[in-house]
Amino acid sequence: MDDKSSESSIQNGGSEEPDPGEGSEGGASGSAQGQTRTDTAPADTPPSPEGHAPGTERTRHQREEEEDEEDTDSMDSSGLYSLTEEGERGSEGGRGGERQRRAKESEGRKRRRERERPGGGTTRGSSSSDEDEEEEEEEELDEEEDEQAMEAWLGAELRELAVPSWRAVPSLRAREIGRGAQFVKRVCGARGLVQRLELQARLERHTGCVNTLHFNPSGTRLASGSDDLRVVIWDWARRRAELEFDSGHKSNVFQAKFLPHSGDSTLAMCARDGQIRVAELSATQRCKNTKRVAQHKGAAHKLALEPDSPCSFLSAGEDAVVFGIDLRLDRPATKLVVVKEGDKKVGLYTIFVNPANTHHFAVGGRDQYVRIYDQRKINENDNNGVLKKFCPSHLVSSESKTNITCLVYGHDGTELLASYNDEDIYLFNSQHSDGADYCRRYKGHRNNATVKGVNFFGPCSEFVVSGSDCGHIYLWDKQSARVVQYMEGDKGGVVNCLEPHPHLPGLATSGLDHDVKLWAPTAETPTSLKGLKEVMKKNKRERDEDSVRHGDQYDTQLLWFLMRHMRRRRPQRTRGGGAGEGDTDDSWSSADSSDEEDMGPDHVQCMSS
Repeated sequence: MDDKSSESSIQNGGSEEPDPGEGSEGGASGSAQGQTRTDTAPADTPPSPEGHAPGTERTRHQREEEEDEEDTDSMDSSGLYSLTEEGERGSEGGRGGERQRRAKESEGRKRRRERERPGGGTTRGSSSSDEDEEEEEEEELDEEEDEQAMEAWLGAELRELAVPSWRAVPSLRAREIGRGAQFVKRVCGARGLVQRLELQARLERHTGCVNTLHFNPSGTRLASGSDDLRVVIWDWARRRAELEFDSGHKSNVFQAKFLPHSGDSTLAMCARDGQIRVAELSATQRCKNTKRVAQHKGAAHKLALEPDSPCSFLSAGEDAVVFGIDLRLDRPATKLVVVKEGDKKVGLYTIFVNPANTHHFAVGGRDQYVRIYDQRKINENDNNGVLKKFCPSHLVSSESKTNITCLVYGHDGTELLASYNDEDIYLFNSQHSDGADYCRRYKGHRNNATVKGVNFFGPCSEFVVSGSDCGHIYLWDKQSARVVQYMEGDKGGVVNCLEPHPHLPGLATSGLDHDVKLWAPTAETPTSLKGLKEVMKKNKRERDEDSVRHGDQYDTQLLWFLMRHMRRRRPQRTRGGGAGEGDTDDSWSSADSSDEEDMGPDHVQCMSS
């Protein structure tokens, strides 16, 4: 495992040699602490050919060398093998342990080099250039060792790519003679097309970061929401906006989704202000009104749709509350559960309904656990209502404050994908028993600057797609965990949102840039993945460096409090035109909802949670 901070400590440990001009009298051997002592012989007594004092002094030095060799041998290879698959699962919980072992190994190597010098140290006549060369050699060895460790980390837990199961010519021929019933499904899941994805168009209308994208069930329209508090409905094929309206929110819009089987007339939204709102759209490209249906006491990042319901969905907030919302009721919002670990509430960043069993939903947030609940039997007195709980084994007892920024179910509900803040992406089998470890691990990206999304790609969830702080989009083959596509997605440096088309092999993405990008498999040749390994290594080094420098993350609730305090001190501003005809905060909210309101619009740009 490579670490810039570790590398720095190793280099410091390897450069503690005193200046050649400094020295201590007498002295024959290097100190036990690995520091070099300078031999200084009397003017009338030249040193022996080997650099040792004659007689018993030389014998004593040999004995000390043997003892030191026994000590340093015990540290050999202690830091090079913890990056294999077995080591990853067993010892990754303590990142600092690996760095300490690497430092000890470098120290032992330095001590061995010092003993190899004549007399166990530098003589008065040795030049500074010799020491410079030795330091350079040591740095080169350290770099080579770091490179080997990084290669081992990148190669761990990978499998061989399977032979492509779809070939264009035979598939087209079968389709022509009536045997291509699964043609579109197989095409959309073909690796050859994923490797040919390239940028097709940019949709420009927003004036802030674009935080959410969602295709309607038929795939003909695309909804986007932004920090500018507006929602745009796109006819993406014609590259034009069909409808733009004010969301009614007072802070960054985090999600906007078409409710299924509603004729694209109902859009559910959530935002940093904690409100859950519903927009009613007309067939004449107008927004009739937006209404608040629930209120969290913290930011609400995600909504979870029930695949067959045009009027029911779930919301999750940083107040640890999950609301079930049914638009047919006079009071739509019902508190389903308050997520806790022991007696401590766990703020939530993400929620998703199992598409194969809509009674089950999974949540993730400000700790390392993926929790699954069954709406029919939530008893908070029994295991806090949790049905199952998953976590990578090395993160269970980790001292680092790891968060889950996004999770999604696969197409058939058997797999659950979770992206961890400044960690990797993990795949769990949702049918496994409580506490089961992960099945696959996807590495190379960076998830730190914002609340990053993750998604499956392909009709049968054949691939995993994620953005990164480095501004790139990564697609991994799900089974082998190898990167098969890598694209530059955002000039602003961060890609947050990735929305696959429901029926075509295309993709919409957004991030800190103020536009929406559309991708399609139209490249003549597959991507070469040029520069991929260097970017992955850079992401890993920066991640490890930050884990040492910023071990304790800021508390999100503190940030929330500070933001609200700043907003109260701001003069209230009026949003621009384009609002719906009947925008209102009429209380559709239930008694479980908070009455807490914010004091004005907030344009904080993509602040990390």
